[in-house]
Amino acid sequence: MKRLKILLSLFILFTIALSEAQNMDDIKIETIKLTDNVYMLLGRGGNMGVSVGEDGVFVIDDQFAPLTPKHLEAIRKLSDGPIQYLVNTHWHGDHTGGNANMAEAGATIMAHDNVRKRLATTPNRQNQLPPKEALPVITYDSQMTVHINGEPVAIYHVDNAHTDGDSIIYFAESNVMHTGDTYFQARYPYIDLNSGGSVDGYIAAVERSLMLIDDNTKIIPGHGPVSNKEEYSAFLKMMKALRENVLAAIESGKSEEEIVGDSSITKTYDDLGYAWNFINSERIRKTFYLSLKK
Repeated sequence: MKRLKILLSLFILFTIALSEAQNMDDIKIETIKLTDNVYMLLGRGGNMGVSVGEDGVFVIDDQFAPLTPKHLEAIRKLSDGPIQYLVNTHWHGDHTGGNANMAEAGATIMAHDNVRKRLATTPNRQNQLPPKEALPVITYDSQMTVHINGEPVAIYHVDNAHTDGDSIIYFAESNVMHTGDTYFQARYPYIDLNSGGSVDGYIAAVERSLMLIDDNTKIIPGHGPVSNKEEYSAFLKMMKALRENVLAAIESGKSEEEIVGDSSITKTYDDLGYAWNFINSERIRKTFYLSLKK
């Protein structure tokens, strides 16, 4: 059963990656200026963050491998300095697909311990493990700080949230936070239960992040447009409401099938447009049930 769950998780991830990775030739990289030295890059996959300055370039996530030339072109319009570091917010391919390419471009890759472990042991659709160059060479257990481009950049791990290897990155002077996939702006999140993710851990991660920021903080979510504390707080409210509703249904004796089929549990947020093509209403109810039933 455990092996079946792992294979199912991998199939889902590869299906996402395949659908995301198609038609890359038509993808344009959009650069959004957040401060004088911090930017957000939009393309296909997870949102990227970029810091530029006298020390060089610091990058957060790298989407899919075929997009790396476009990413580098966008970065070179901001800075001709060396690409010093790349940090992965977690292990999923829409955030780490360009790792080997970025390493070749000069980046030293950093991530939580579990990101390296999962990347090193998870084969791709061709049943091949990633090259050594794609693996983080600096890993950490709980947190670390990178001092670059005139400010400390705090990188801290949050336990069992979207996965078991999520990191939040906060630019202290610029007041910019990259949440990785602990935030899907105005939509239901993907919680990868088979990679150590959980509802309670996800909510705890958002609560911790909100404690660090203020009303002026600019947030780069894992997916979606640039956000802020008010919108991130609304996302947390949604998560807590669904947890409360699903727990009440579980305590009343409803089965998994009954909860997945009960649209009233998520109706308020369905009506607000939180459901999307991958995490629809039924799937978010199923995810919450499976996580909370444990």
